[in-house]
Amino acid sequence: MFELIHAREILSVFLIIFSMIDIAGSIPVIIELERKSGGIKAFRATAVAGGLMMFFLFFGEGFLDLFGIDISSFALAGSIIVFIIAFELILGVEIFKPDLNNSSSDSIVPLAFPLIAGAGTLATIISLKAEYKHINIFIGVLLNLIIVFVVLKLIRRFGKWISPGFAAVLKRVFGIILLAIAIKLFKSNYGE
Repeated sequence: MFELIHAREILSVFLIIFSMIDIAGSIPVIIELERKSGGIKAFRATAVAGGLMMFFLFFGEGFLDLFGIDISSFALAGSIIVFIIAFELILGVEIFKPDLNNSSSDSIVPLAFPLIAGAGTLATIISLKAEYKHINIFIGVLLNLIIVFVVLKLIRRFGKWISPGFAAVLKRVFGIILLAIAIKLFKSNYGE
């Protein structure tokens, strides 16, 4: 088993998934979600996102095949969700409303899915299987989940460090970045 583990592959997978999750870029979005919901359950969100990623690593293609869905269609659907989140940030509207009857749901939707383990990330994990060994993808995902957990755990501190005016600017800037990501996902899966 140890001969299958390669540091270079793990680093490559880590960086690819890190750029797809974009946890640093999502901080303003997460601060806003935390503000709207009154708190984020870091472990729960990380566990659900990690469970989704591992599920798609081992069973993703078969699962999508059950429904007759190809990876491109799945990524396209995810791009629409990312578009809606970007729309919220840029225009200051509220589409994803906290479920006041179920406070734990805010750690799941839209945080764990689609923000952390979005369709783009899940489709990327499936596609990485063509180039990298499962164990190296697994380790790369785990390393990302550790970073995600730490960021989610410290999100209130990030919120305190950032002034409300600066947070409003960051929210709009990252909304535009999320919008660009949504358009990129759409273009790469729908055609140009």
